[in-house]
Amino acid sequence: MRLTLLVAVIFTVGSSLALAAAQPATSSIKAGFAERDITPGIGMEQPGGYGKSFHRSFHDPCKVRVAVFDDGRRKVAVVGTDTLVIPRGVVLEARALIEKATGIKADAVMVGASHSHSSGPVGMVLPGEYDGAAPEVRKLAYEESSTADAGFLLRVTQQIVEGVKAANANLVPARLGFGYGHEDKVGFNRRLRMKNGQSWSHPGAMNPDILDYAGPIDPQVGVIGAWDLAGNLIGTVVNYACHATTNPGGISANWPYYLEKTIQGALGTRAPVVFLQGASGDVTQVDNLSPYARPGAEEWAQFVGGRVGAEAVKVLLTMAKGTEAPLDVRQRVWTIKRRAPAPERVAKCREIVAAGRGKSDATVYTFAKEILMLDHLVTKEPAVEVEVQAIAVGPAVFVSNPAEYFVQYGLDIKKGSPFPFTFPVELANGIVGYVPTEEAFSAAGGGYETRLTAYSNLEITAGRQFADTGIALAKAMTPGKVPERPRLPAPGTPWGYGAVQPELK
Repeated sequence: MRLTLLVAVIFTVGSSLALAAAQPATSSIKAGFAERDITPGIGMEQPGGYGKSFHRSFHDPCKVRVAVFDDGRRKVAVVGTDTLVIPRGVVLEARALIEKATGIKADAVMVGASHSHSSGPVGMVLPGEYDGAAPEVRKLAYEESSTADAGFLLRVTQQIVEGVKAANANLVPARLGFGYGHEDKVGFNRRLRMKNGQSWSHPGAMNPDILDYAGPIDPQVGVIGAWDLAGNLIGTVVNYACHATTNPGGISANWPYYLEKTIQGALGTRAPVVFLQGASGDVTQVDNLSPYARPGAEEWAQFVGGRVGAEAVKVLLTMAKGTEAPLDVRQRVWTIKRRAPAPERVAKCREIVAAGRGKSDATVYTFAKEILMLDHLVTKEPAVEVEVQAIAVGPAVFVSNPAEYFVQYGLDIKKGSPFPFTFPVELANGIVGYVPTEEAFSAAGGGYETRLTAYSNLEITAGRQFADTGIALAKAMTPGKVPERPRLPAPGTPWGYGAVQPELK
């Protein structure tokens, strides 16, 4: 018995020493992760629609999750928030406070929203946005539309800052790994080509007039893993393109909650998981060509988050790890014009709204309301400030846009980027609503995402501008080397048990 115990101890110590010897003594890259709570309260508005809706129950917490990287020359921060969107003002304020507190440059901080439809009140109407509008329009904005809460926006800003400060304080020498997984069973393009020549959003499951999907999906699961020099996972970054609209019931991070649970549960860790939403403006969990009944909300959230998380785990378990990851940052800020509604349409919408709710179809009333609100915005602010940012971490680059961005553009950015791992990040550093492809605005296009609203109204070339800018910024940087596993110093010798001829007798 004592001999067995002694052998076990020797084996354990020997294995630990061998593992320690295999770890690098130093690293040129540091990584730090942190998270902070931004769970809204019961009774707060639930964003995501064009009218009022309020939270009545709690499912799981909403968070700010942060990764900070430091290569000795500069630091960068990527921030994922469990929010529907992230207003531009929140980002600018948070960046200024972060730079003052940590020295991380404002243009080296990327803040992206997960697009959780079950999170806190960050939009769609911002506090004070319609203060100068006509009384009837002001009423439509503040009393009949989804409205952000000023106190909650302040809390989100503060928690972004506190999260980055904590991640910066948690910086340790690290080994980083990079990889792609493949998950094509949970995301589907929600726009379908119809027999009438148009493309419709969610035309109804098994509608006999459906011809095919009107666009692609992006099945890649982008993953960055970070380990300390003792081999402990300290954090993960995941990029995937699918609307967070599973709504498992009550306040929730939505399916990214189960993404996090899957990774942490499989690997036995509490290391933060920073989720950055991919280009998913036309991609959701709904398959309009499926003949099967849809699962319940809870099951659907587990299905999407679990499968994406499981794929991320596979990538984490197989990726090579390296101790070099040069950092770089590029950014462009400019303005893009809004599409203005025609005067005759504004007049018609004013009649519809004046007649009151219930006098017309609910959808007709809703989008008439949106046109009147947009008419005010065009007068107040005919062009919108937008930002595209590229942050390089070794062989990976995050390329942002402030839109619910059509997946084709994300694929175009990946194709045009010189980086082996390119992660488009939508709804980052601001919010400009849906930005479809130019084809979606053609005679063969159409669908919900092309509707003109106070939320979605940029000129039709906006998507191409974002893509071309993102590709140009990525091309202005040099990718780092992809980590490789150590190579064998020499060919191995044959295994004595196996280097024999067949034995027949």
